[in-house]
Amino acid sequence: MIELQSISKTFRVAKRQAGLGRAVKALFSRHYETIHALREVSFTIGDGEMVGYIGPNGAGKSTTIKIMCGILTPSSGICQVNGRTPWLDRLRHAAEIGVVFGQRSQLWWDVPVCDSFELLREVYRVDVEEFKKNLDELVSLLDLEELLKTPTRSLSLGQRMRCELAASLLHSPRILFLDEPTIGLDAVSKIAVRQFIRRLNQERKTTVILTTHDMQDIEALTERILLIGQGRILFDGSLDHLKHRFSGAKTITLEYHGAEPNVLDGVKVVDSRDSRLVLKVEPNERPVSDVIAHLSNQVQILDLSVTGASAEEMVAALYREYQI
Repeated sequence: MIELQSISKTFRVAKRQAGLGRAVKALFSRHYETIHALREVSFTIGDGEMVGYIGPNGAGKSTTIKIMCGILTPSSGICQVNGRTPWLDRLRHAAEIGVVFGQRSQLWWDVPVCDSFELLREVYRVDVEEFKKNLDELVSLLDLEELLKTPTRSLSLGQRMRCELAASLLHSPRILFLDEPTIGLDAVSKIAVRQFIRRLNQERKTTVILTTHDMQDIEALTERILLIGQGRILFDGSLDHLKHRFSGAKTITLEYHGAEPNVLDGVKVVDSRDSRLVLKVEPNERPVSDVIAHLSNQVQILDLSVTGASAEEMVAALYREYQI
């Protein structure tokens, strides 16, 4: 279990103006600015949960992850992960967590992937039989057979991220921290990574904390969302709660044959071109069934779909509500 109580973190950052003269002056007199990365952050994550940790750039997501990993020490507050304080018991803590940073690598750049895996086995002191069992399973699930003898520098981004996932799981961690794990991946690679993470959680009950700007990752993997903004937790709830709160408006997408139909009052036209019409409807103002009946009386309907707000739209609405 992960428990954070009133975690705060501040940094002192040196500031100076551009130019050689100001650089020399800064050697003798520096101006510092205090950055409040986290302000009284508190939340609890249970064993086996998959949680989406979201927020705009600079909100404090990566700082929180680094504190939970034991990389950073908070300025104040309490953090307990599996009964331990991460930065005070880093060796035992590191043995129970896996971390994937999308823009950083834990694989050695110039050696084959299999050699990096062997080095990590030594680092984590994994039993040979357990290592072989985990490696065989990960190679099969992530389709790594053809990549094991390839140097990391020769891998594509999608191939490297699959190897990074495997590297973080070789020691059977109880908790997996994923910071932008699908950044830059193509559609096929993203689907493969999502399927693997979902299966890992279902079969091993691994706790997963996912930070990402890709709302499709959040929608595909998590049921609970933590929203952080300006260093504070602003929202802690389920995706279903968000949908109930923000998905009142319905989008009707219509492909038709005939002249462009007129729409009822209170219905907003989002797009209209090439015999395709996209409408936004507020059900409490105008029933969707009335809108569809009105359209069907004017044109021949070839295709029709009705959808609620997407995850991106709901999160954007949260951002607007909290002015972040």
